[in-house]
Amino acid sequence: MAESTVTFLVDKLSHFLQEEVRLLSGLREEVEYIRDELERIRAFLKVADATEECDEEIKVWVKQLRDIAYHTEDVLDEFMIRLAHHHGQGFYASLCKIFYSIKDLKTRHWIASKIQGIKSRVGNISEGHQRYRFKFNIPEQGLSSTSASTTGDNTWCDLRGNALLLEEAEVVGIDKPKKQLIQWLVEGNPLTVISVVGMGGLGKTTMAKKVYDDEKVKKHFQSHVWITVSQSFKLVELLKDTIQQLFNEIKQPAPLGVETMNNQGLKAVINEFLQDRSYLLVFDDVWSINDWDVFKYVLPNNNCGSRIILTTRVGEVASRSSIEFHGNVYELKPLSPEDSWTLFCRKTFYENFCPPLLVELAERMLRRCEGLPLAIVAVSGVLATKDKNRIDEWEMVHQSLGVELEGDDRFKNVKKVLSLSYDDLPSHLKSCFMYLSIFPSEHLIERMRLIRLWIAEGFVEEKEGKTLEEVAEGYLNQLFNRSLLQVAGTTIDGQVKTCRIHDLLREIVLSKSTSQNFVAIANQQHRRWPENVRRLSVDKSLGNVREKFSQLRSLLMFGVVDLPSNSSVLSLFSGGLRLLKVLDLRGTPLESFPNEITKLFHLRYLSLRNTRVKMLPSSIGKLQNLETLDLKQTHVTELPVEILKLQRLRHLLVYRYIVGSFPKKVPPGIGGLVSLQKLCFIESDEGRGNLLGEIGRLSQLRRFAIKKCRREDGAALRSSLEKLSNLRSLSISSVGDDEFIDLQCLSSSPGDDEFIDLQCLSSSPGPLRLLQRLYLTGRLEKMPWWISSLHSLVKLRLRWSRLRDDPLEALGILTNLVELRLVEAYDGQTLCCKSGGFQRLKVLRLDKLEGLRLLRLEEGAVPNLEELIVMRCNLLERVPSGIEHHTNLKSLYFFDMPDEFFTTLKLDREGGDYWKIAHIPEVYMGSAKDGRVSGRFL
Repeated sequence: MAESTVTFLVDKLSHFLQEEVRLLSGLREEVEYIRDELERIRAFLKVADATEECDEEIKVWVKQLRDIAYHTEDVLDEFMIRLAHHHGQGFYASLCKIFYSIKDLKTRHWIASKIQGIKSRVGNISEGHQRYRFKFNIPEQGLSSTSASTTGDNTWCDLRGNALLLEEAEVVGIDKPKKQLIQWLVEGNPLTVISVVGMGGLGKTTMAKKVYDDEKVKKHFQSHVWITVSQSFKLVELLKDTIQQLFNEIKQPAPLGVETMNNQGLKAVINEFLQDRSYLLVFDDVWSINDWDVFKYVLPNNNCGSRIILTTRVGEVASRSSIEFHGNVYELKPLSPEDSWTLFCRKTFYENFCPPLLVELAERMLRRCEGLPLAIVAVSGVLATKDKNRIDEWEMVHQSLGVELEGDDRFKNVKKVLSLSYDDLPSHLKSCFMYLSIFPSEHLIERMRLIRLWIAEGFVEEKEGKTLEEVAEGYLNQLFNRSLLQVAGTTIDGQVKTCRIHDLLREIVLSKSTSQNFVAIANQQHRRWPENVRRLSVDKSLGNVREKFSQLRSLLMFGVVDLPSNSSVLSLFSGGLRLLKVLDLRGTPLESFPNEITKLFHLRYLSLRNTRVKMLPSSIGKLQNLETLDLKQTHVTELPVEILKLQRLRHLLVYRYIVGSFPKKVPPGIGGLVSLQKLCFIESDEGRGNLLGEIGRLSQLRRFAIKKCRREDGAALRSSLEKLSNLRSLSISSVGDDEFIDLQCLSSSPGDDEFIDLQCLSSSPGPLRLLQRLYLTGRLEKMPWWISSLHSLVKLRLRWSRLRDDPLEALGILTNLVELRLVEAYDGQTLCCKSGGFQRLKVLRLDKLEGLRLLRLEEGAVPNLEELIVMRCNLLERVPSGIEHHTNLKSLYFFDMPDEFFTTLKLDREGGDYWKIAHIPEVYMGSAKDGRVSGRFL
């Protein structure tokens, strides 16, 4: 972790030298010296990070280095604040003017003194770097790829050896995956790779070994080899071991000269031996694609039915190796609650019975293990030594599980296994992953919230051709890929919406982040705070937060209800929070905007979501570095004109998800916020300047939503949309029914009869080619032709359109459309999904199509349809024609339909349309007012 801290500081110093070159010309050499020394030390820190827990000397040295990095960052940020106070806003753009206008020399004297002190401290630490570099025999130019791993102990190898010795009777939940893997092994002739993937501790090695040792498998292959790869493998040793296993199996000595052969010679021996044989090779614990590439060319594809089993924690390794050899991926899942209980009882009580007195506690303990066999066995091993009649002893283990991970040897093994994935992360991902400890246990983490927080913290590196959000998305995918994060919720098209971290893995990361002063957690327990807390997570109560946090960079509150509504948040923290970058007050009972917030010069992220704040002060314009302003679910209805001063603002979130929600008014000039990526929801600009024209200047917009559009807005709206080439989501709603309309592009009828004229958007789909979500609320004279060319479109919702022609004919060619909703969107009598259309559609919702009499689903249409909802279609006479052919349908809903419709079903199963829907698992009927599940039948 120290490596990532120093990397962050080196980058900041480089940026500082570029920006402040004239202002700090007298101190340039000192700053360059600090940066260069830290760069030299950085290469060594990968080893130091991996060994500090088992070497007290290294631990002290790394702490000193981390402290000086934090102190340097504080000095630079404090210097910026002092300059800002002296010279007002906008000094980044006019450094030369500032240099010649400085009158107060105290600031220059202060920074000079601080830099000299830092230089002296870095010099002393650098001596330690040289001493420890020689201790570990590390060359000055850096590390080999395996240096960090080879300095550790042998615990991991011992644990893998133990997994190989487990009797099958000791393993639970093995039958189904074992059966599937064996089936893949014995079917077919071409060489294939079968990958078993999952997080550490799930039992991948154990599973692979049971399959490898199965009698049916042994008889099927002529040669069998087990190869444990691990993070720090030595290729020559593994190749020699493979040769030895191959020749031992046929009871012959290995060829002469094997011991002195190089890698290429050893590979040739293996390849020649396997040329005409059916073989099974297991590569256990593969960590990277490069590691797999080392081995794959050794293995001949001899069309003898040979197989390779590969176990890994890394999703990319599993998918790429299996795809390349036309194989399969088996994602090993946590144990079911039933199998977890069986394993727990077997290991704790040596039988399948738990004393009734301990059942509740045992279930709570198992919930924390979350189906991880390694954790269940470790917990059971501890509890097996406790008195079965003492609930307090069991409760103590449950409450102190995080402490046990550090102390008890059985839990140390769990920590070692789970920590390996973290230790293998590159430095920039370590900071991102450790940041997850700021969220409470069992908290579902919103994907976009996490991405915006990472960016605000400065964890995300700039990459040419990508936005910071896109780079951060890549970071997130890497954590999923490495089995360190779990997907908790997804959108209809499979995009991650929320994620979570395994509870025990969180305990480990929390322990690391606390010991390294990365995050402090304030909860209802009393505690002593470390010095210089940098990130503070307040869980439920502010009761014991009364310390001085002058170096605090982030303050996040979760479920805090004891915040005094009539006082400032920041006044609760003595010493002020002048260096704060992140302030997240969502869900607190805050009623007014705390004025002290506008003094936070470095603030990048501000969330007031779900508070009672009604108004933003004009002083909001002082937050020159603000990137995210989250006002969702607040009572703010209008933004002050000073919001236009926030030139770095990337995300402006200003709407409510409630019935009767109101859009937000933005001031004229919004087009000046050229970094904006999200702007939802705003009103069309009646009498307030050329708002729609200004939208076209926001070339970075990814999501845009506008309400109260009128027909006369059509030309300006089309002109702006053609300039928004990065748009992913677009929502356009017509004006309310109390507005008189009498201009060219929209009809003069208000409300439901309002027209949105987007027909002539462009002769090319180019401007909206990346659009994934489109929501149109308003009257359409006909289906805009360009919609059918949006092949990235995933969701489409049309409301009040009143189309006369069947829209399904034009929309069926959208290759990626997953969800389609039509609400008062069609006045015709027949809708038809034609054969071959809507190949990916999963959800179709038809609501208040008052003229609809027949819905036809042709055979071969909507093959992946899972959910069909029909509501308030009063003239619909029968269930959809052709629905009997759609075997993937999981749910069918009929809400607020006329009584005559249901008589055609004849639920006595003797006729009518019942047989057409008998294959659908869930069919509901009832009233939409009562909710979906108001009357189940079948």
